[in-house]
Amino acid sequence: MQESELNYFKEILESRKEQIIKNISGVNAELAQLSSLELNDEADHAAMNNNSMVESAIVSQQQRELREIDVTLAKIVKGDYGICEMCEDPIGFQRLKVKPHAIYCIDCREIVEKSS
Repeated sequence: MQESELNYFKEILESRKEQIIKNISGVNAELAQLSSLELNDEADHAAMNNNSMVESAIVSQQQRELREIDVTLAKIVKGDYGICEMCEDPIGFQRLKVKPHAIYCIDCREIVEKSS
């Protein structure tokens, strides 16, 4: 992969990482604010619990993506970026444009998904 392409993906990944960190901080602040509210009835408690569960699930998914991005940024530094972890062939440019932190090429991704 050319240096300009690596820089392109590195910028995308770093930008996404910043966005995720802001999102997680915002959700955590919102959850803290919700927990400090005085709730008057069971409906308020139910609504708050529902919101908390949804937001916790979002945070969990974003934390997983953040870990994947960190691993991918390390691969860029090591020179391993864009190589499928299963077959060790290059991951297509178009696939990386869609998911810059992809670890499998299209064919191997389908195999992994079918075996899950």
